[in-house]
Amino acid sequence: MPKHIHTEDIMVTRIESAAGHDQDRARHAALLRSAREQTEAEQAWCYLQAAHIVGQQAFKPHLETHARMLALACRTRDWGEAAGQGLRLLLVPLGHLTGRLPLGNPGRATVSAVTPLPVPVALQTLIDAAGPACEQSGQTESGQIGPTP
Repeated sequence: MPKHIHTEDIMVTRIESAAGHDQDRARHAALLRSAREQTEAEQAWCYLQAAHIVGQQAFKPHLETHARMLALACRTRDWGEAAGQGLRLLLVPLGHLTGRLPLGNPGRATVSAVTPLPVPVALQTLIDAAGPACEQSGQTESGQIGPTP
């Protein structure tokens, strides 16, 4: 069951059950799909950041998210972000070996790779919409996830 800690502009979520890990995998896959479907780079970044937050506790999803972030940075010719993602791809194995993974960190090069951060409400909304109920209410006809109107 998710635990939420609310403040004015942020929400931190942690899932602490085996079922939660399965939900995280499904959410991660849905967020990556939605990122790929976006036509605007900034919206794709939002979905990738949400995917990073959800997937960073498992090695393969964490690595895959940074690889997708690197690809988007290269596609948009954001070389500073690309360099940051290259570094993060190298840090992922070290973070998993040492168990030092900064919860809530969105994974962009514009934030420290080692600092835990609260999850912004906008990203939490994407994460929540990618949950098990998205097939019923939050998913559009195109398969894109997002807040229910």
